[in-house]
Amino acid sequence: MEEPRIINLPKIIDRRGNLSFAQEEEHVPFKIARTYWIYDVPGGERRGGHAYKENREFIVALSGSFDVILHDGSAPRIYHLNRSYYGLYVPNGWWREMGNFSTNSVGMVFASMPYTPSDYNRDFEDFVRGKK
Repeated sequence: MEEPRIINLPKIIDRRGNLSFAQEEEHVPFKIARTYWIYDVPGGERRGGHAYKENREFIVALSGSFDVILHDGSAPRIYHLNRSYYGLYVPNGWWREMGNFSTNSVGMVFASMPYTPSDYNRDFEDFVRGKK
C-alpha cells in the first residue's frame, strides 16, 4: 500500500508577502480533477470519516491548523498541518478524518477524481475487515 507523505511546496519569500503554489503532477502527485475547501468548522467537530477506494488527495492548511488522522486498518497516524507551504498526500485505501481545527482555519483539498459517491467507504468496521 502506498504511504502518505508530507510534500513541501515552493515558497517564494517577499517583503510584500510570501507566495506558494502547487502544480498537478509536479507538486501534487496526480492530475487534479476536483478542488474543495473546508472552513468554519465549529470547535470539537470532525470532518471526513471515510476511505476512498480510488481517489487520492493532497491536503493543505491554507490558514490556521488542523489534524489529519489516517488509519491503515491497524494503527492511526496523525499529521498536524499548520503551514500553507506544504501539504499531505493521502493515497487511496486510507481511512481519513480531520479534527482539532483552530479558529478560522481553512483546509484546501485537491482530489484525483470528481465527486463519486460509490468510491467512498463510510463504515470503519467494514474498512478494517477489508484490510485483513
